[in-house]
Amino acid sequence: MITRQRLAAGVCALLAALTAGIALPDAAVAGEPDGRAAPKVELVLDVSGSMRTRDIDGGSRMAAAKQAFNEVLDATPEEVQLGIRTLGANYRGNDRKTGCKDTAQLYPVGPLNRTEAKTAVATLVPTGWTPIGPALQKAAADLDGGDGTRRIVLISDGEDTCQPLDPCEVAREIAAKGIGLTIDTLGLVPDAKTRDQLSCIADATGGTYTSVQHKEELTDRVGQLVDRAADPVVTPVATEGAAECTKAPALKSGLYADREEFGQQRWYRVDVNPGQELRASVSVAADRAVNPGYGVLLRALTVHGREIVRGEAAGNGRTDVVSTGLRYPKPESDDDNAPAETVCLQVTHSFSAASGVKATPGLPLELTVDVVDGPSRAGDVASFGLGRGWWLLGALVLTGFLAGLVWGWLSRWRVAVWRTN
Repeated sequence: MITRQRLAAGVCALLAALTAGIALPDAAVAGEPDGRAAPKVELVLDVSGSMRTRDIDGGSRMAAAKQAFNEVLDATPEEVQLGIRTLGANYRGNDRKTGCKDTAQLYPVGPLNRTEAKTAVATLVPTGWTPIGPALQKAAADLDGGDGTRRIVLISDGEDTCQPLDPCEVAREIAAKGIGLTIDTLGLVPDAKTRDQLSCIADATGGTYTSVQHKEELTDRVGQLVDRAADPVVTPVATEGAAECTKAPALKSGLYADREEFGQQRWYRVDVNPGQELRASVSVAADRAVNPGYGVLLRALTVHGREIVRGEAAGNGRTDVVSTGLRYPKPESDDDNAPAETVCLQVTHSFSAASGVKATPGLPLELTVDVVDGPSRAGDVASFGLGRGWWLLGALVLTGFLAGLVWGWLSRWRVAVWRTN
C-alpha cells in the first residue's frame, strides 16, 4: 500500500514538474511591472434644463446622475486619473452663441480626491443649453498628452442644441487624430433622435452606447466604463499610408491606426527576413451611414508589383466593421547574409457614402502586423497556426506517453499482487 502511494505521488510530482516548467515562464512575465501610463477618464455630464425632468424611478434625471457619480467616485480604482466636465451648467439666458460656449471643467483630470469631487457634483443645478459638440472638443483637450488609456464618458438626456457643429463630426475628427481616445455615451430616457446621435458619437471612436431608464443601470454602467479604463489595452500607433508602395511608411510588428477615404488605396511596407513569416490583418469600420454592398481587400505584393497573397471579405447590408487577413512565410536561405524582402501591403475598401453623408475624414482603419519566426519549412502548411508551439505539443505528447507507461505498470503490479493474495 505504501509502495503504491509513493509511486502515485511520484507520477503526480512528475506531471506537476512538467506543468510548472511550462507555466513558470509565463507567470514570471505576467508579474513584471508593465510601466504603463496612468489611464485617464473624463465624465462629461449634461446639466441642461431638461435634466430637471422627473422620470427616473420617481426622481429627476439630475438626482439619478448625482447618485451615480457619488457611487462611482467611491469605487474608482486608485490608478485611474478622473475628471468631470459639465455642459449647460452655468448660462441661463436665451442667447444661442453664449449658450453654446457653456461647458466647463468641474474637476480637473488627475489623482482623485473623492471628497472634493463629490462636493463639486453636489452643487450642480440643471440650467441651460446642450452644447455636446463643444464639450467633446474641450474634453479631448483635457485628456490630451500621455500614452495611457483615455476615455470620455458622455451622459446626456437630449440632442445637441448647437448645430451646425455636429457632435458626430466632432467625434470623427477626434478619432481621425489617431490619439486612441474612446467616447462612450449614455442616454437618459432617450427619444429616437437622441439615441441616434449618441450612438453615432460612440460608433465614431469605437465606443459603446447605452440607454438608461433606471438609477441602478446608470450607476452600474458608468462604473463599468471607469473600471474598463484601468484594463490593459494596446493603443494603436497612428500612421499614414501612402498612395504607392515606394512612398509608404515602413512598419514593424504592432497595431496601427489610419484613415482611408472612399475610393482610396493605402500602402504600407514591411521587411521580412528569410525564415520569417508575415501575418497581417486589417479592419475597416463604418462609422457613418454607408450604402449596402461593401468589401475590404488586403494584398501583399513585391516591390515590383507581383501579388504574393491576398485576403478579402465582402457582404451586402448593414455592418459596423469588416476584417480580413493574410500570411506569407518567407523561405529560408542558405546565405546567412541574405537581405530582407520588402513586402508591400495594399489596403482597399469598397464602402461608399450614403446620400448627404460627408466623405471626410476617411473611414477608420486598424492594421495589425506581426513578423515572427516561420515554421521549419515555409511550405509545410500543416505547421501553420502552431509556429513555435511545436515544443509545447511535443512536451504534452511525451508527458502523456510517460504517464501511460507508469499507470500501465502500476495496474499490472496491482493485478499481480491481487492474484498472489
